[in-house]
Amino acid sequence: MKKEKAEKDTIDREYVLNSKMTGYTGVGGDIDGVRNPVLRAKKGERVKITLINGELMAHDIVMEKLGLRSEPVVEEGDTAVIEFEALEDDVYFCSIPGHRQMMNGRFEIVESFEKTISDVGYSPRKNGKPLNLGFERASLADWKAEGSAFSAKSVAFDPAPWYPDSMELKQSGDYYVTSGGTNNYVATGVLTSETFEIAAPWASFKVTGGALEGTRVELVLAGQDTAFFEISGPVNVGHIAGKTQGVFRPVVVNLEPYMGKEMFIRLVDEETGKVPEIHYIGDNKWSHISFDDFRFHKERPEYVRELSPADIIILPERDVVEHAGLSGEEAVKAMTLPEGFSISLAASEPEITKPIAMAMDDRGRLWVVESHTYPVRAEEGKGGDQILIFEDTDGNGSLDSRKLFIDGLNLVSGIEVGFGGVWVGAAPYFMYIPIDETGDAPAGEPQILLDGFGYEDTHETMNTFKWGPDGWLYGTHGVFTHSRVGKPGTPDEERVGLNAGVWRYHPTRHEFEVFAHGTSNPWGIDFNDYGHTFVTVCVIPHLFHMIQGGRYFRQGGKHFNPYTYDDIETIADHVHWLGDSGPHAGNFRSAAAGGGHAHAGAMFYLGNEHWGLDRNSIFMNNIHGHRVNQDKISRSGSGYTASHGEDFILTNDSWSLWLNFQIAPSGSIFVHDWYDQNQCHNPNPDVHNKTLGRIYKISHKEDKWVKVDLSKKTDLELVELQLHENEWYVRHARRLLQERKAGGEVHQALWKILNENPDVTRKLRALWALHVTGGISEQQFLELLDNKDEYVRSWAIQLMAEDKKVPAGAVARLEQMAANDESALVRLYIASAVQRMDPAQCWTILENLCSHEEDFEDHNLPLIVWYALEPMVELDAQRAIDIAKEAALPNLLTYTVQRLGATEDKSAAMTILNKTRQELQAQDDLREDQAAAIAVIEQIASGGE
Repeated sequence: MKKEKAEKDTIDREYVLNSKMTGYTGVGGDIDGVRNPVLRAKKGERVKITLINGELMAHDIVMEKLGLRSEPVVEEGDTAVIEFEALEDDVYFCSIPGHRQMMNGRFEIVESFEKTISDVGYSPRKNGKPLNLGFERASLADWKAEGSAFSAKSVAFDPAPWYPDSMELKQSGDYYVTSGGTNNYVATGVLTSETFEIAAPWASFKVTGGALEGTRVELVLAGQDTAFFEISGPVNVGHIAGKTQGVFRPVVVNLEPYMGKEMFIRLVDEETGKVPEIHYIGDNKWSHISFDDFRFHKERPEYVRELSPADIIILPERDVVEHAGLSGEEAVKAMTLPEGFSISLAASEPEITKPIAMAMDDRGRLWVVESHTYPVRAEEGKGGDQILIFEDTDGNGSLDSRKLFIDGLNLVSGIEVGFGGVWVGAAPYFMYIPIDETGDAPAGEPQILLDGFGYEDTHETMNTFKWGPDGWLYGTHGVFTHSRVGKPGTPDEERVGLNAGVWRYHPTRHEFEVFAHGTSNPWGIDFNDYGHTFVTVCVIPHLFHMIQGGRYFRQGGKHFNPYTYDDIETIADHVHWLGDSGPHAGNFRSAAAGGGHAHAGAMFYLGNEHWGLDRNSIFMNNIHGHRVNQDKISRSGSGYTASHGEDFILTNDSWSLWLNFQIAPSGSIFVHDWYDQNQCHNPNPDVHNKTLGRIYKISHKEDKWVKVDLSKKTDLELVELQLHENEWYVRHARRLLQERKAGGEVHQALWKILNENPDVTRKLRALWALHVTGGISEQQFLELLDNKDEYVRSWAIQLMAEDKKVPAGAVARLEQMAANDESALVRLYIASAVQRMDPAQCWTILENLCSHEEDFEDHNLPLIVWYALEPMVELDAQRAIDIAKEAALPNLLTYTVQRLGATEDKSAAMTILNKTRQELQAQDDLREDQAAAIAVIEQIASGGE
C-alpha cells in the first residue's frame, strides 16, 4: 500500500467507508448510510480512512491530488487504510476499471465542524395562510391526488403501515407523505400541490425512496408542464444495506431565477416495482417516493446529509420488450434486423432442446450439444446430455437432417470438431471422442484427456471451444469454479490451477496451459483478422483483449500469483448497463446502453464482404438486452480500445437467450438459442424449461448456399483457401493442413503468400499455416524478426517462444528489438515471450523494455513487463532492483520493492532495500515512483505489509 510517512502518531479525524460497486457508503456518525459522502477535515489535521469491502469484488480508494492509493480489498470483509495530512480539497475514488462512475466522492477542507443553518425557513403561503407542505395537518389538504398511490392514508406518522416498524425515517415534525413506502410499492400515482408564489431565493425539502426515473419530486412553474427542478429518491436500488438507507435526506434548491413567479410541487410515482419472474431479482420495494417539509429560506441552508441530483445515478424506466414465450416461427417474425438481412428458423423444439454449445465440421454440418443435465451434474454414468449432428441438405435454410452422435454425457459445456474426433468439455473431464469412417458415429468410447475441471458453479465451467490461429484449442473458464487440471493420475502439486481466464490445449502434443488469467465468467472467445484474442464476459465490463501471460481484472477472488499487485483493465470505454446499483439492477432498464450486463458468444464477422460489416467489430449476445451488441475495435498503443457500435439484431423477446455464433461456408451465421423464461443461472433444475431450444440462420440477401467438404480438397487447394474472404474456409483449411502434417510444396506455396502478398492479414494466415505444419526453421524465424510489418514480427516472437525454448541465436536479436523496435505491439509480444524463456536470457531484454518512456501510459505494457520481471526478483534481487530504479515505466520500482519485501530471507532483503533507500535519498531530484518506493521500504522496515 502506498502511504505517506506520518509526521505524527495522532489521528485527528477518522472515517470508515463500506465499498461496493454501488458506491462507498459511510459508516457511523453524520455520514452513516450516505453514499459517497463528503469527507471533511480542518487544514493540517491527520486523517485516517478505513475501507471495508462489502462484497466479493476488488475495490480500493485513491486520493486524486495526493496520489495516495490503498491496497485493493478483494474478499468480503477485507480492510485497507490510508492516512494523510489534510492540506487541500481533493477527490476520492475507486481505481478498479469501471468503478469510478459509481464510487467517487469529495474531500473538503473546512474551517469548523459546527452545524450552522443560517435560516430555519418558513412555509410558503397562499391567501395569507401557510400551505400544508409539511403535512402537519395530517391530511392531503392543499394537494390533489391522481391514481392509487396517494390517499388520505398516505399521510403517515409512524413508519407502519408503509415501512417496517424498525425503519428510522427522521421526518420533520410528525407527519410525511408517501406513495406507498416499501410495503405498498406497487401503487402508482401523482400528487400535485396548490400553486404558490416563489417568495424566497432558496427552498429545501426532504425526500426518500428509490433512485428511479419514475419516482421523483418535481418543482414546476405554473402554466408549464416541464419541471425546472427534479430529483429522485436517494436509495440505491437493488442493494439495500445499512440502517439509514430509508432516512429522509434534505435537498436544497436555488429559486433565485424564478423569484416572483408561481410554482407547484408534483410528486410522481410511475413505478410498480414489479419485475419479471427472474429468481435473482426480486420486486423493487423502493419504487416509491416519500416527501416532507417544503420550506422557503432567505439564505442558503447547510445540511450535513444534503442530497443533490448529482449524487444520484437514476435507473431509467423499465425496458419495453414486446414478446415472450413465442414459438420458433413467431420468434423469427418478432425480430428486428438491418436492411438487407433476414433470419430463418433452422431448427426448434422438439428437434433441438437446450442447445448449450455447437461447432461446425469441414462439411458445414453443425454439431450441437443438448444440455439436459444442467444445472446439476448427474451421478457418474447417469448423464443425460447428447451431441446431435444437423445439416441443411438442400439449401432451404432448414436443418433437415438430424442425427444422434452420442448420448449419456454429463454436464457438457463445450465442443469442437477436428483431428478425427470431437473435443468435449464435461467437467470434471476434458474428453476426445473419435469419429468413425461414416463421420456420423463414435469410433470408440470417450477418452479422458484431462480431469480436475471444477463445477462448483455449473454455469461457469469450461466453455466456448475454438481453434486458435496457432493450432491450439482455446477455451474459457469462469471465476467461481475452481479447477486443478492435469492428465488423469497427476498429483495435485503438478496440476494447473484455473478459476478465471483463457486456457488452451495442443491436439497433438497433448499439452495444457493457461493462456491468460482473469475476468469473470467469459462465455465468448474469438480472434480478429490479426489473430489477437478477445473474450466477452459478464457482470464486470464486458470486453478484454487477452495477451499471453496477461492477468486481467477479476470479478472476485485473488490471482494465483500473490505478487500480481495490479491487473489489466477492459479495453471497452463503456458498459452495456445503466444505474448505480451494479449490473443486476440495471438489467431490464438498460436498452439505451446496450441491454444489460450478461454477455455470451463472441464473433468478428470475417465472412462475406457484401455483408458490409466492419471486420474490426466484435459481436456478442446480450442476454438481458435480448439483442446482439456490436463493439468497434481500434488499435491503441500496444493493444486496442473498444467503443459501442449500433446493436446488430433485436429479438424483441424476453425469453431469447442466444449463446454463440458459427459462420457457415455461405457466409451466413448460425446462432443457438437456449430459449427460457429464466434469464440467469439457478442451481434449482425446476426453474429451467428443458423443452425449448432453437437454432437460427442469419443471412444477407446476396448469400448463396454451397455444399462443401473440405476434407476432399488437395493440400494445395487448402493453401489457396488461405486467401478466401470467408474466414470459415481459412480456419478449417489451416486445421486440415495441420492434421495432414503437410509440407514440401505446401510450405513453398505458403512462403510465397507470406513474402509476396501485400495484405498483412494474408501474410499472417500463411505464417500461422506454416507454423502449424512445421514449416518455419530457426533461421527463418530469425529472418521474420526483421520483417517490416509489426504484426508479422510480433507473431514470429510468440510462435518462436511457444515451446518455451527460444533459440540462443534469437536472444541477442530480441535484446535489440526490446531497445529499438518502434512498435509497442512488438514490445508487448517480447514482454509476453520473456515469461516463457530461460530467465538467464531475459535480463537485458527486460532492462531494455523498461527504458521506453513512451510506454508509460500504455494499456498493457507496464503490467506485462512487471509480470515478466517479478519472478526474476527471487533469482537476483539486486539486479532486479537496479533495473527497476532506472525504469521509465510506472510502478515497477515500487512493485519490485514490495516483491523483495515478501521474500523469505528477510535479512538479505532488508540489506538490499536499505541500500536502495540510501541511494534514492542521496539523489537531488526524486521521481514520484522513487519517493513512493522509499515510503514502501520504510513501511517494510517497520514491519508493515
